[in-house]
Amino acid sequence: MSVPPGGSTPADNPPPPARGDWPEDRYAGAVTDVPLLSRTAHDRGHLARSLPDPAQGRPVRVLRIDERRAAPVHEGTAGPELVYEERAAWPEGAIYLGEADGVAYAALRTPRALSVAGRPVDSWSGLREVGGALGDLDAGLLVQAVGIIEWHERNRFSPITGAATTIERAGWVQRDPDSGREVFPRTDPAVIMLVHDGGDRCVLGRQAVWPAGRFSILAGFVEPGESAEAAVAREVAEEVGIAVTDVCYVSSQPWPFPQSLMLGFVARATTEELRIDHDEIEEARWFSRDELRAGTGPQALPPTVSIARHIIDRWVAGEL
Repeated sequence: MSVPPGGSTPADNPPPPARGDWPEDRYAGAVTDVPLLSRTAHDRGHLARSLPDPAQGRPVRVLRIDERRAAPVHEGTAGPELVYEERAAWPEGAIYLGEADGVAYAALRTPRALSVAGRPVDSWSGLREVGGALGDLDAGLLVQAVGIIEWHERNRFSPITGAATTIERAGWVQRDPDSGREVFPRTDPAVIMLVHDGGDRCVLGRQAVWPAGRFSILAGFVEPGESAEAAVAREVAEEVGIAVTDVCYVSSQPWPFPQSLMLGFVARATTEELRIDHDEIEEARWFSRDELRAGTGPQALPPTVSIARHIIDRWVAGEL
């Protein structure tokens, strides 16, 4: 369950000062206009995808991804930046990510190192740590690189015959050598929803594996033959035992852990009593807007790189 990068605070509703040991971002309502992690800053056209060498002889910027799905990061003057390796030719085993401003980008699975092609690395960090602080291009390339590398590592054998696949089209196709069938990257749709009472209260829940005191909105996977809206109603009923209506789409966010696309919604509850399925979640409660603004509700909210936090903040600010 997740949220978007940094935004601005409305002048008429500043967040309260931080208290205790909790960071200021536990207060909702501060992030109201936030871009979600996206790939819109770069392009990988059909022609480039089909070429043996997508770089076509041009320089290539390679983004290394380690076994923990982290990338090399340098702390620049304007914030964290990904560290790319400049290559004169296409690296063996690289996956084509796309092109931006005439530069080809690729991802390569490698061990982490203290430097990349002579450039210093301050840290190896993943999407959860730096996704919200990166620029649009870096964030988009990182989420794409993590997602496609995850797909390759989880799908090394054909689902049709079980044969080991071969990699084609610069990493965007795996071929079953026995049947000749092509296997393409997949994405699992999931719904994530803020359930409100039509007034000033919403339902937040927590999983037992989360840090103590952290609450978020509800979420779950879309099942075969099910619409996203039906999945919202089913998941809410299963997790907290209430019925909903007025299911409205808000926005989406790729979340490659391992290969989800989070579809964000709001929905209005038609019943109030919570009947919690403890196999799904540990705890769920109604919280008011004032509690979320003041930080007197949950001890922690989702990080600001997640769509969950994006939806919570927009609802608290009255935008949804």
